[in-house]
Formats: sequence, C-alpha cells, structure tokens
Amino acid sequence: MKPIVYSCSGCSSAAQMANYLAVQMDRNGTAEMSCIAGVGGNVKKLVQTAHSGRKIIVVDGCPLACAKACLGNHSIEPDVHIELTSFGVAKRQHQDFDKKQAGEILEIIEEIADQQLTLQAL
Repeated sequence: MKPIVYSCSGCSSAAQMANYLAVQMDRNGTAEMSCIAGVGGNVKKLVQTAHSGRKIIVVDGCPLACAKACLGNHSIEPDVHIELTSFGVAKRQHQDFDKKQAGEILEIIEEIADQQLTLQAL
C-alpha cells in the first residue's frame, strides 16, 4: 500500500513548492496525496485516513511545519518529514517557486522517503 503524502500549502513560494512536490509524488505513483486542510479542520473521513496506519510522508515548506502540526493535533507523527528550507529553498512572499529547483528536489525527497520507509520496514 502506498504511503500517504501531506503538504503545506501556504502562500509563500516554499509552501507552494511543498504542495507541488506532494502533487507530483501522487501523480507519479510514489505516494497518495491526502488533504491536510481536512485533517486540520477535523473532517472525520480525512482524519480517519490519517489514522489508517499507512506510512505518512509530510512535506513542509519552512520550519513552521504546519502540515506536521496538523497531524500532531491528532497525535499522528509522520514517518518521513521533509522541510524544504533545509534544502536551500527560499521562502518568499508574493513570488512563485523555481520549477527547476523543484524538479531537482523531487528526486532527492523521493529517494529520502524511500530509504527511510525501507529502513523502518526492516
């Protein structure tokens, strides 16, 4: 069963990159994206999905770690947590993210997630 991926989707360039990366992971079959806003808003079905026991990957844009915090409000700890500013992603207001940089980071975070989830399975 594929892991679930959640992402920050705030207004900064880093947040929007986080959302883009999670969408790409969903589209290429690495993970299945679910809605962190629904978890944060206590939508029963989406909270149940988060509590399903599947592995969870969280992609946050910055150290505020909003997506991780939404899960934490339901006592859920992600199996993999990626914070994009630690990869040199700038957090800018009123600007788009760099798609070339996003493509490079996508490869890196998919590898990190795969390695961490494989190690946990051993």
